[in-house]
Amino acid sequence: MEKNAYEKPVTLKNILKFAVPTIVMTVFMSFYTMVDGLFVSNLIGTDALSAINLTAPVIQLVTAVSTMLATGGSAVIMKKMGAHKEQEAKEDFTFLILVNVLAGVAMCGLGYQVMNPVFAGMGLSADVEGYCVAYLSRYLLFTVPILLMNNFTLYMIASEKASLSLICSVAGGVLNMLLDYVFIAVFDMGISGAAAATGMGYSVTAVVGLFVFGRKKNLLHFTRPVFRLKVLANAASNGCSEMATALVTGIITMMFNWTMLKFVGEDGVAAVTIIMYVLMFASSLYTGYSYGVAPMISFYYGEQNHEKLKKLIAVSLKVIGVISLGTAAGSFLLTDSLVSVFAQPGHPVYGLAVTGNHICTIALLFIGFNIFASGMFTALSNGVVSAVLAFSRSFVFMLITMLVLPALLGVNGIWLATPAAELMALILSIAMFGRYRKRYQY
Repeated sequence: MEKNAYEKPVTLKNILKFAVPTIVMTVFMSFYTMVDGLFVSNLIGTDALSAINLTAPVIQLVTAVSTMLATGGSAVIMKKMGAHKEQEAKEDFTFLILVNVLAGVAMCGLGYQVMNPVFAGMGLSADVEGYCVAYLSRYLLFTVPILLMNNFTLYMIASEKASLSLICSVAGGVLNMLLDYVFIAVFDMGISGAAAATGMGYSVTAVVGLFVFGRKKNLLHFTRPVFRLKVLANAASNGCSEMATALVTGIITMMFNWTMLKFVGEDGVAAVTIIMYVLMFASSLYTGYSYGVAPMISFYYGEQNHEKLKKLIAVSLKVIGVISLGTAAGSFLLTDSLVSVFAQPGHPVYGLAVTGNHICTIALLFIGFNIFASGMFTALSNGVVSAVLAFSRSFVFMLITMLVLPALLGVNGIWLATPAAELMALILSIAMFGRYRKRYQY
């Protein structure tokens, strides 16, 4: 019989068969928000572009729980598959999907509760506050499909259906682009049309996933769920780093926004939005690779195949290094072209964003290694170390640099905060990698 992907030799070719579809997939997923920004900035204005960034913290709060259960649950389930506990893994999978649906309903309700008080207390102009409420109120309607998309994306990869996950992401991205134009330019729905287009694009993977995992011949499929509190606790602990990242990313985004409002005003928030799009696009490459190899890491760890685990991680570090150099060079050389997509030359936002991107590009040399290190420890079921890495990187180090550098250097200090925080995180990642090498024998 033909070997499954986990039984094949660990070579760059076999690794890329797992990773390339997920890299392309996460790039398309990053397009969802970027396309919204593209249409909104060109068809509505930079005030509306600022609003998309200002709603990001609430969106991160809504999706944080699902991110935790998706990444942590995938590690727990694939470890059981590697230990040949297939039926138990399927029961846990079904149980965790049901938990996600319930969490989605709760997060949707919470989002509507906090939306108006948050925006009212930020001292925004009436136009920007109105854009924020219009965008988020429509986006929240798609909370459950978005949470299912987060989960089904990872479980399709784990079930050796990375190509299908890629197709869903591409289809969702194309649908998002088409609906952005139709809703904004044709039906004049404004910024709420952009939110609806994004939600419908996300829903493609959710709908396909329900059919895929409803088929019993799939490696993972729905079965009668069994409530195991320990499984939920393990999924939560393993994925807590990703949840922490989602939550503190929202907090740091608010800090960026408030600092920019203080130094520059709402044009500064629009510039931050453009820089975040560039960083998000580059980060999606690293995230996609980490998602792609995570099931392999979990499987080999559960199988106690240290030789394959060691080779997989060694090759992965080299791949991350190549991607890091390529994205940093590309971002620096193409800065003017990237920024001009969202803001016209001569506009105050354009000059701010060009300067900011030149400085923030330095961070791309470090981000990939930090993302992979956190994802690796999650896949090894060491949620504590993963959480320490993720929380330190996305909150502690960012908090330090955001408080210190802008006070010393002004606006340039805001841009330098991200590269400085990522460099500090890289030092911590290297230390943790060395400390646990003997335990996991990688």
